[in-house]
Amino acid sequence: MEPGTLDARLKQYNDITKENDQLYRGIAKKFGLSECAVWILYYLRAEYGEPMQSGICSSFHQPKQSINSALKKLEAEGYIALTTGGNRRKKEIVLTAEGRKLCGETVDYIIEAEKGALGVLTEKEQEDFMSLFEKYTGQFKLNMREIPERGGTIT
Repeated sequence: MEPGTLDARLKQYNDITKENDQLYRGIAKKFGLSECAVWILYYLRAEYGEPMQSGICSSFHQPKQSINSALKKLEAEGYIALTTGGNRRKKEIVLTAEGRKLCGETVDYIIEAEKGALGVLTEKEQEDFMSLFEKYTGQFKLNMREIPERGGTIT
């Protein structure tokens, strides 16, 4: 590989991922919602798993405090209901009728836009894209664990 090629690819990757992040931030702002609220509604609408706060935190890698604040706001606005089901420590999150309406006006568009973007790729391209991105992310995660605390140096 040519010197500088890896640096150029890293810049390209960062430019793309930051632009992608900005698309989500921009649409949340357009909808008048926090990014965290959008991800909660997205999670509930896409039915990724059990609608529990812990599931949302782990799926979207958001801090528990941010999720909790957004949940309280969504609940106060009547978009979700939190039920304990007998276990006070585990709260199930349920969309209300107003919440389902809000999803139809917001996150459903995001989901369709994402499906449309993936849909321009062939099935093989989709598989390759996901496989390569998972491989990159897995290695990046391993590399990040090896970074020393502040004050350490690269050897």
